[in-house]
Amino acid sequence: MRHLKSGRKLGRTASHRKATLANLAAAVIEHKSIITTTPKAKEARAVVERLITFAKRGDLAARRRVLRTIRDKKLVRELFEEIAPKYEDRAGGYTRVIKIGLRRGDNAKMAVFELVGYEGTQAAKMEKARQKREARAKAEEKSAEEKDDSAAE
Repeated sequence: MRHLKSGRKLGRTASHRKATLANLAAAVIEHKSIITTTPKAKEARAVVERLITFAKRGDLAARRRVLRTIRDKKLVRELFEEIAPKYEDRAGGYTRVIKIGLRRGDNAKMAVFELVGYEGTQAAKMEKARQKREARAKAEEKSAEEKDDSAAE
């Protein structure tokens, strides 16, 4: 029985789960907002919050602790120099999980996982992608009409 066992297994071994959460944390730091499944976002939230708290300390030991999780020095530099100062007066709650519905292929619950204060980055990406899809659909419709017209002649 799993009574009082915290954390989700996410269908992975411990090492795979650790790597997945580290990759999600790196992606959020890099892009400020990502789309992932809701359980992954909720688990990664704890990792990212802890990394930002270490970054707010700003000392060498904290930087080394963060480097254990995020292996990319450029991302760690960005976290310490750009992201952490923004949350200097905030006592936690640096991330947000916004549920966006179900994934089309397998019906998995999806969410936008973003840093507070960087709102709209993912929404802008989603809107741009939607506009591209609509433009592509119009172009395909137009080419289909042209084929029909040429076939009729």
